[in-house]
Amino acid sequence: MMTDLPKDPVMLLGTINMKLRDFYPTLDALCEDLQVGKDWICSTLSGIDYEYDPKRNQFV
Repeated sequence: MMTDLPKDPVMLLGTINMKLRDFYPTLDALCEDLQVGKDWICSTLSGIDYEYDPKRNQFV
């Protein structure tokens, strides 16, 4: 798992949504490129009531 991502969920949310908006067409592409677990991102962000919306390609 990539250690460069913030551990704080709120900071992680901002980082992931920015990367999805600017660089990656899907969450799967981001996870594959960064070598980070999709389950880890989703569970971390669901802890602060955010879920991935594939239509919008962001956590909402």
